[in-house]
Amino acid sequence: MTGTTGRALGVPPAPTFDSVEDERRHRKQRLAGALRIFGRLGYDEGVAGHITVRDPGDPDTFWVNPFGVSFGRISVRDLVLVDRHGEVVTGTRSVNRGAFVIHGAIHDRRPDVAAAAHAHSIHGRALAALGAPLRPVVQEACAFFEDQGRYTEYNGLALEEDEGRRMAEALGEHRAVVLANHGIITVGASIEEAAYWFVSFDRSAQVQLLAEAAGTPAYLDDEQARIAHAQFGSPRLARFSFEVLWDDIVHAQPDLLEE
Repeated sequence: MTGTTGRALGVPPAPTFDSVEDERRHRKQRLAGALRIFGRLGYDEGVAGHITVRDPGDPDTFWVNPFGVSFGRISVRDLVLVDRHGEVVTGTRSVNRGAFVIHGAIHDRRPDVAAAAHAHSIHGRALAALGAPLRPVVQEACAFFEDQGRYTEYNGLALEEDEGRRMAEALGEHRAVVLANHGIITVGASIEEAAYWFVSFDRSAQVQLLAEAAGTPAYLDDEQARIAHAQFGSPRLARFSFEVLWDDIVHAQPDLLEE
């Protein structure tokens, strides 16, 4: 049913490209835009956080934000291309070791994943600190109903490849994973999808935390949650929802497109 929701709402299909170069430019532009959006939403914290997207010409490599550059200052020209060994193939800056360890493992384990997002957002971390999953507290949260993993270990900074593999295994075949006392990771078949799932997860976590602090929420039951998952969990709808954020950030910060 998730495949029909976007069509029923009149959501246009994903774009097609005449060449690998055109698709690469598209992915890099959306990646830079996603990072700017994350910065605007306050998901940045020092050197923490990263979003990756596979290169369409060489799926064993991925583009990522460079180490030590603010989300709010990222442009297309700043992005770096990293190979499966963590070496920078294209770009003049270094890559966050944690970005390679976490994202490299996910991209290796999940060939269906084109992009992955991880940042230290306030509400995502608060939920992770409780060791709780995102519950079906509102309809948008149901995009993750029965579609999220939990990583219950904590071993400090993710600097070793074994740690990345354990996180990837906890993600499993889901679109999100909650990392205990750490934060969240979301993935998607496009950069637009992965980034939007992160925004949606964090906002839904905020609603859950507020509702649970105020009283006892009326969670949707399993049947209701599955209906909402089939609708709000549409990848096509997620991609189009990201485009709304994309249009706004490009209008406000057009320099992000500089190559």
